[in-house]
Amino acid sequence: MNPQYENKRTGTQSIEKVVMMLRIVASRGRSGMRIQELTDISGLPQSTCFRMLQRLELEGLVARDAHTRKYYLGPLLHELGLIARPRFHLSQLCDGALHQLADVTQDTVYLSERSGLEAVCTNRALGDYPIKSLALDVGIRRPLGVGAGGLAILCALPEAECEAVIQANSHHYEKYASFSPDFLRQTVAESKRRGYAFLESAVTPGAAAIGLAFPANCPVAAISVAAISSRLEPARCEEIAQAMRKQITTLTNELNAASFGKESARRPHN
Repeated sequence: MNPQYENKRTGTQSIEKVVMMLRIVASRGRSGMRIQELTDISGLPQSTCFRMLQRLELEGLVARDAHTRKYYLGPLLHELGLIARPRFHLSQLCDGALHQLADVTQDTVYLSERSGLEAVCTNRALGDYPIKSLALDVGIRRPLGVGAGGLAILCALPEAECEAVIQANSHHYEKYASFSPDFLRQTVAESKRRGYAFLESAVTPGAAAIGLAFPANCPVAAISVAAISSRLEPARCEEIAQAMRKQITTLTNELNAASFGKESARRPHN
């Protein structure tokens, strides 16, 4: 084998391991994660995880709490995110719609954005109902299909792409109690028949959620409403879905207008 090729391959694998480590730490949001959990999830030897975490901590990509010995995402990621944020403003654009839905439903409303094979929670709004479903913090990422937002995005994809995502994520679904490729295929079919994504007690026992993706021709995000199961009976789900569709129509129009404005600004003027 060409030594130069081998060096490139080894370097790529190292980058993949670093990205995997950061994704695992991020999967717990603000809860943090101990090194044994990181080792179990990553499948890497503990000595390897420890060396990687030491270097990531030195670079500011992770931070370690000396008391709990848990690892969290580090300050450098926040600083880099501040630079990137002006380019990715969907969360800000959707903020008003999320709060309007939270006022109407009194439940928890989430915005999930697609990131490759995953969905990332980028915003949420809390309703006034005293018992809340808080399964997600902003920044949590999960495989597409896990959670109503990710499921809604999956449902809106072309059939071939949906199947490709399910197959690519098959080993990730094992980490979630009731999820499997077959379960997701069945749930996608049922959600398409309903006209919105629906999950009950699939991730969090006693909780349910409905979701809708947008834009319809290229789903990049989804809005979902989560509550205790007793609050999301079929009739109420239909009412909430209708309210979500109205907000999504407005958001889609705003996105189209924003895209048209940017395209016009790029055109040369005579």
